[in-house]
Amino acid sequence: MRRILHDTKLDFIKPWKVMAAITVAWIILGLGVMAAHKFHLPASTEFTGGTLVQLSFTQPPNASDIRAVVDQAGYLGAEIQQFGTPTDYTVKAGARAAGAAQETTANEIERAVKARYGNGVRVARTETVGPRVGDELRRGAIIAMLISFLVTLVYLAIRFEWRFGLAAVIASAHDILTTFAFIAVMRIEISLTVVAAILTVIGYSLNDTIIIFDRVRENLKKQRKESLYEVLNRSINETLPRSVLTHATTAAATLALLLFAGEVIRPFSWVMLFGIVTGTFSSIYVAGALLLWIERRWPRHAGETKGTARAVAAERQRQARSDAPVVTR
Repeated sequence: MRRILHDTKLDFIKPWKVMAAITVAWIILGLGVMAAHKFHLPASTEFTGGTLVQLSFTQPPNASDIRAVVDQAGYLGAEIQQFGTPTDYTVKAGARAAGAAQETTANEIERAVKARYGNGVRVARTETVGPRVGDELRRGAIIAMLISFLVTLVYLAIRFEWRFGLAAVIASAHDILTTFAFIAVMRIEISLTVVAAILTVIGYSLNDTIIIFDRVRENLKKQRKESLYEVLNRSINETLPRSVLTHATTAAATLALLLFAGEVIRPFSWVMLFGIVTGTFSSIYVAGALLLWIERRWPRHAGETKGTARAVAAERQRQARSDAPVVTR
């Protein structure tokens, strides 16, 4: 793999406008799907509170029959979903009356279903979360994501200068937006497992971006007579073999989880698999183009790093040449 991708000279920065249009279109699609559902993403009982009962049938049942049984038990509006195989279903319901115990909800649903299907059904598992616990878990998940983002900002401020850090943080924000768009389009249920996947995606993407930016910084210190545009392309090409190997092996492991690990881990696998794609995309096409724009918007002064200042000056000359009118005789 390293021999195949050794010494490539691909221009990754050139199609940034096309790539930006693709990612903006994807985010707009995700927002459109969320708007169609009144900005409501499906959430597990961990966040909403209530009772989940997983039912395993000996023969594939009719979902409308299950709903009729649950409605007759007094739990109108309960969510009935197929869970993996055609014989497995989940029932999610809140307490029938204010202050009623969640354990009572599970027992009443179990009795109603067994009265209808007899020995043809068994309860595989039950989960019970009170409304207060659900609110605390939701708040804790949001705080965890914000803290991880803050720690990332501090780390990048120490590890890199602010221009690199700003580009990396915006690229990470891009990954969060595209991942939530994916969750909205796929209608993946938000759970603690999915929150863990989102946090993992943030770290995965940042790791890839930092590796590329480290190579950019090394190439800038060499003080070649190259523009920043050329340095960025060189750095991405030099890290390409490592990136391809890392992403391919991680994607293979995640795909194995998606196909064989079962329904419980499947939402995590979906989010991680998409995260590998969007993290790679942002590291190459978003972070690099943003760094180039930031350097043009806030150019360096004489007192700053000589190698970077030289690259920025060369970049300005390259830009001036590309913008100059063509004179024909």
